[in-house]
Amino acid sequence: MLRYAAIDIGSNAVRLLIADISARETGFGFKKNTLIRVPLRLGDDAFLDQEISERKVVDLVKTMAAFRNLMDVYHVSAYLACATSAMREAKNGTEVIRRIKEQANLDIEIIEGQREANIIYSNHIEENLDANKSYLYIDVGGGSTELSVFVNKAPVASRSFDIGTIRILDNQDKEETWEEMKDWVKEHTRSLKNVAGIGTGGNINKLFRMSGEKEGSPMSFLKLKGLYNELNAHSLKERITIYDLNPDRADVIIPASEIFITLMKWTGIKHIYVPKVGMVDGIINLLIEENLKNETYI
Repeated sequence: MLRYAAIDIGSNAVRLLIADISARETGFGFKKNTLIRVPLRLGDDAFLDQEISERKVVDLVKTMAAFRNLMDVYHVSAYLACATSAMREAKNGTEVIRRIKEQANLDIEIIEGQREANIIYSNHIEENLDANKSYLYIDVGGGSTELSVFVNKAPVASRSFDIGTIRILDNQDKEETWEEMKDWVKEHTRSLKNVAGIGTGGNINKLFRMSGEKEGSPMSFLKLKGLYNELNAHSLKERITIYDLNPDRADVIIPASEIFITLMKWTGIKHIYVPKVGMVDGIINLLIEENLKNETYI
């Protein structure tokens, strides 16, 4: 069995996906075998102090050592580990990467926003899009939001913005960045008709499950706004108990909702589709493209 692994060191959580790779009639695909999420909150350090604290570095190194051991036990043949905005902005990011290499024997790549957007795009969600519609693809993370515009199933523009859930909670989002994002989405969607949204990330997945919509059906802007108003009417503690949310989800779900709602308002999007894919899925797809492109299919 061929197995690949993807590691996403995000601003809110760190994830490991181990996937079983198989040949299919149209190419190679994968089935998720094991997915582990550890809420380290590196963004709190990176955005407020511009460096990762020693306590969190120790936790991160231990997590990476555990991931390395799991990858060995599962006999993973190829992996890619990516660190995003928190590590990009931490002054000691390179030093942290060196310690992970020394103590956990893992190579980590600190990626720029555009590469992050490209990896998410590797999920090739465009294959399932309606050619008669245009789409704004919105991926909301802890430190940044990646946007891509699709027309006739093809990406025509993509950009990463330093607006994310942890950044907002820490009051580290900037007014000018919001304005830049507004100008960018308006410029790239103003001539388009019938624009729909595509949302990825842990928060929109949770909101979609809470909405009760059937998988594959879109969630309406009104449903999303209603859920946001309902959640926002409760305290953090109430959100944890009433909606059975994890503590590290109950706070970030509010700014995440605000990002999605704001973007949908700016573009007039009335419906958003929520495929269950994210950064780690994109990494696995990228590994398949890089390692198996010359292999023959069934």
